[in-house]
Amino acid sequence: MKTATSTINGIDTRALTDLVEGIKSDPAKAMTRFGVTTDWKGGARTDTRVEGWTLAGEHKPKDFTIKIDEPEELLGANQFANPQEYLFAAVNACLAATFVAACSVNGIELRSLSIQTEGDIDLRGFLAIDARVPAGYESVRVVFHADADATSKQLDDILEHVRKTSPNYFNLVKPVRIDARLAS
Repeated sequence: MKTATSTINGIDTRALTDLVEGIKSDPAKAMTRFGVTTDWKGGARTDTRVEGWTLAGEHKPKDFTIKIDEPEELLGANQFANPQEYLFAAVNACLAATFVAACSVNGIELRSLSIQTEGDIDLRGFLAIDARVPAGYESVRVVFHADADATSKQLDDILEHVRKTSPNYFNLVKPVRIDARLAS
């Protein structure tokens, strides 16, 4: 990565470089914790509260509510995006942030970036109609549309970097243990 002192694509590359160097010198600065609390609001509707996150042991407050519903055909009221759409939005946002940061650090100016993500779920798995059918995705398709001052090779290298370093890409392509339990 080349060190820069300017803002490229809305990313302060000096601040990003300083963050990386700070973490290299003190790995404890790399530790984060994210969490949310979801409350059922009736039917298929939920509200998820985002109250903060932790960086290097220090709580960073936030105050957001993510409202989720299902389409009417899946017994919701279709008031908000559904969990699958939020999942893809979260994946795309993480991919975009990683792509933009990598472009910026490498001096590549983006004119535009769009990411299309889609996948197919057979409802027989979700509805427990057929145990042989997975409850979720077997594959997800992601297409990047980048208009940048870069060669195809440079953009391919950036995409490979994204595949290696995007947390949400990792979370979808590698098994992640989820310890689900009832509170006592």
